[in-house]
Amino acid sequence: MDRMFRVLAFWTGIFAVMFYLGHMHQTSLIFFGQTVFFLFLGYLKLTERMYIYIFGAYLTIFFAAFTYWTTFMMIPGMGE
Repeated sequence: MDRMFRVLAFWTGIFAVMFYLGHMHQTSLIFFGQTVFFLFLGYLKLTERMYIYIFGAYLTIFFAAFTYWTTFMMIPGMGE
């Protein structure tokens, strides 16, 4: 399970670099932070159950923040 967190760190790192190259600096910083978080967790050698709990908490926080952002912060028609 620890290897999967290192895989997540790899992919979030790739996304962070692509966002940075696309001049989306705030988004790239968020993804660099996630990369560090996943890399840190990947080397902790926790039990599989603990990794599942941490991932579940991560998903809960992400979905709550994403829902808040898309509902209250995004301006309709801004991308046109």
